[in-house]
Amino acid sequence: MAQPITPAEITTALAALPGWQLERDALAKEFKFGTFREAMSFMIRVAFEAEGLDHHPDWCNVYNRVSIRLSTHDAGGKVTAKDVALAREIERVSWVD
Repeated sequence: MAQPITPAEITTALAALPGWQLERDALAKEFKFGTFREAMSFMIRVAFEAEGLDHHPDWCNVYNRVSIRLSTHDAGGKVTAKDVALAREIERVSWVD
């Protein structure tokens, strides 16, 4: 079972994750793309990374926007190292300005 990380660890992680913030016990970010196709392409790239990490986001797509929230269900919905790792991978595959 994953363990929640400390507030200090979350602060350190967020410093290296531009645009991410802590919202209601989850790492959160909204990505805006030029088109729906770009947003869906991004979601597919993220899906492959998430599957590889066996950790899946709570997310929503509306046209050219993708909102992502990361928390770990088996840690009581708190932020764990798994969430930070997935956020880093999401940043790696993102090409949003």
